[in-house]
Amino acid sequence: MTAEPALKVAPLELFLDLVFVFTITQLTGSLVHHLTPGGFAQVLVMLGVIWWMYDAFIWLTNAMPPRTHARRGLLMLAMGAFLVISLSVPHAFEGGGAAFGWAYLVVVALHTGMFVAAGVTPAAVLRMGASNLVVGALVVAGGYLAGTVQLGFWTAAFAMQFMTPWAAGLPEFRLRADHFVERHGLIVIIAFGESVIAIGVGAGTADLGPALIAVALLSLTVCVALWWAYFGHDDDARAEHRMAALPSAERNRAAVSVFYLGHFGLLLGVLLFAAGVKSAVGHPVAAISLPQAAALAGGITLYLVVNTAVRASLRLGPNLPRLLGAVLVAATVPLGTRVSALVQVGVVAAVLAAVVGYEACRYPVADFDRD
Repeated sequence: MTAEPALKVAPLELFLDLVFVFTITQLTGSLVHHLTPGGFAQVLVMLGVIWWMYDAFIWLTNAMPPRTHARRGLLMLAMGAFLVISLSVPHAFEGGGAAFGWAYLVVVALHTGMFVAAGVTPAAVLRMGASNLVVGALVVAGGYLAGTVQLGFWTAAFAMQFMTPWAAGLPEFRLRADHFVERHGLIVIIAFGESVIAIGVGAGTADLGPALIAVALLSLTVCVALWWAYFGHDDDARAEHRMAALPSAERNRAAVSVFYLGHFGLLLGVLLFAAGVKSAVGHPVAAISLPQAAALAGGITLYLVVNTAVRASLRLGPNLPRLLGAVLVAATVPLGTRVSALVQVGVVAAVLAAVVGYEACRYPVADFDRD
């Protein structure tokens, strides 16, 4: 039997990712300006519904790569709708929710319409489209409301997403592991890019003194360590190998639990860290507020815990050093609130460097090649 040619990520998909960079930037900015439990809940729900449909387009291009002008044109229309969603994020709970909702409904319609031509069983596509339409209708209706009621509608839309894969019939969708894993890895790199942007935005026009340089470099060190946690020892290639070895139905279930839900947690963790690091870079030698210090440490802790869960699901290791690192990072919050942002970031960077160093020495590449 002839081996199927590799399915690589198309340049247009990377172009679409530029809009997602802006989405993450907008969500980070919204969280920075509303660093409260209510503000966090709003960002959580917005990220949840946006990531659901963005991930749905990864499934779509996995089934029908954008190789024709018609497919490319429709993806560009979706790009425009995602841009409108991103533009409306800062004011989505302040009167701009209608634009968010209608653009979201356009994304749902384009996704469903394109999937009709993907060769999937029509009944499965219709069930998926109907479920996504209900999600979109809840987002549109909530956009015309305000406050707690709006949040309730959008939370219901977020919850509805978890029913869609099973309502649609997961086994009827065929998934290519090579493209799917690569695509999600690129999304994570994009999220790291937002953290680097946060360093620059936090610095603003401040004088480039020793403290600012130190906190910026230490923040970049944290980003590198988070990159290691995802890609170190070719973990993306190992994840692809694990996914490809799974039976089709089981692979699709892993795609939902590991790559939708798991990567939602990873993205949320990076977003929280980016919000915290903006404050740290802006005031490196001063103590920061509890919400700022908690966002900085909590984002990294969440990322490490979810990363461990994702790796465990795919039977990748090691994981214990990362869990220990997560506990130690969470304990740095008092350093930020009582000493300074620079000290907190420095200790976080030292903890992550120790985890990375231990893994590199204790588990050489040859050990991983035997997986």
